[in-house]
Amino acid sequence: MAGEEALQPAMFMLLYMLMKRRSDINNANVQRRNEIQRRVRHRQYFFQRQRRILMMLIARSSRCTCCCRTRAWTNIQSTDWWERVVMNEFEPCDWLEKFRMSKDTFFFICNKLKPKLARQDTHFRPALPLEKRVAVALWRLATNVEYRTISVLFGVGRSTVCKCVRDVCHAIVSLLKPLYLQEPSEHEFEDMARLFNNRWGFPHCVGAVDSLHLSIIAPPQYTVDYWNSKCWHSVVLQGVVNGLGQFWDVCAGMPGSTEDVTILQNSTLWGTSSEGGLSPEPPKQFMGRPLKYFLLGDAAYPLQSWLLKPYPESSDLTPRQLKFNYRLNRARSVIENAFLRLKARWQCLHKRNDCSLDLVPTMILACCILHNMCEVHSDTFNEEWLEAISQADFPQPCDIVPENTDDPEAEEVRSLLCDYFQQQQE
Repeated sequence: MAGEEALQPAMFMLLYMLMKRRSDINNANVQRRNEIQRRVRHRQYFFQRQRRILMMLIARSSRCTCCCRTRAWTNIQSTDWWERVVMNEFEPCDWLEKFRMSKDTFFFICNKLKPKLARQDTHFRPALPLEKRVAVALWRLATNVEYRTISVLFGVGRSTVCKCVRDVCHAIVSLLKPLYLQEPSEHEFEDMARLFNNRWGFPHCVGAVDSLHLSIIAPPQYTVDYWNSKCWHSVVLQGVVNGLGQFWDVCAGMPGSTEDVTILQNSTLWGTSSEGGLSPEPPKQFMGRPLKYFLLGDAAYPLQSWLLKPYPESSDLTPRQLKFNYRLNRARSVIENAFLRLKARWQCLHKRNDCSLDLVPTMILACCILHNMCEVHSDTFNEEWLEAISQADFPQPCDIVPENTDDPEAEEVRSLLCDYFQQQQE
């Protein structure tokens, strides 16, 4: 017993030394990890700095590839690149390639946006010229390049680029939407129905409706909401175009997980059309009976008296139903082509958009307005732009609504159109 008591101090001392040794080892491991992390951060900072310098050199050494003669822009300072190169040396093909519009259309936009974007010089520094602010925004919309690349190219800060894009998009929606994207009047609906019949062979139709998913970087807290059925993050653009492929109704910004029918039913288009807003009173006569104007949709929408869609694919379809489907799908191609031209001209809608989510709907609407404006002004559309559009990158979801959501009375309208096409064939 006395021997055990004599051993206790030694055991306590041994236990203390073991615990201290373990603590020293743990502290050494922590210090070693901290040192490794510090070196990794230092190396990442070094590589990022090298990458930024390289991108600046590339931006300064970029050359115009659209014109026949070569002009070196390498040694021109970015601060006066706008005044010396763009304003004085850009040829028509350069304006079209870089800004997706002619020089005349560009200055027309600047003049229209002046009430919202004009700024005055201060005692501290001169204001950024209106034309330069519009050019910065259009360059971003047309190319979707990073803000810092545009910053180096135009000789302005990255925050200035961001502010220019935001201000110009809001100004376009505020000042140009009433001119180029608004609900048609009763007389305009009549002209649109006549145009659709002459161009696409579909009578009493005033437009085609469809949805387009556009890639975004979803906010971390709402990733599920923006995850569509094709497994990528998106927001949805619902558009209606006339026979020329020009938008007259746009609803943008709904999360990618939302079905097309839900977007339609929550848009102003549904309320306006359901109350007869697409057609004059009384309705025009067609095949001996009054018939309101209607839109053309696909299987993602419910059949309504003002919204026609094809018969479901089946081996039981009659020849008159097959003829109706053919004529409807051919007429609906106008909105598919409009979406292709929209994305090809404004590539911020084709590539993944990294802008703030609150700006994306406004940016989409601004691009639709600019699309209409370029079409109205007959600005050249370069077919080579379509080559950059690949559906494989972001495949579009395809929704199908059940037939029990269709309006039974709308079947009479569809059957009447079948009779009309059958008589034409005879």
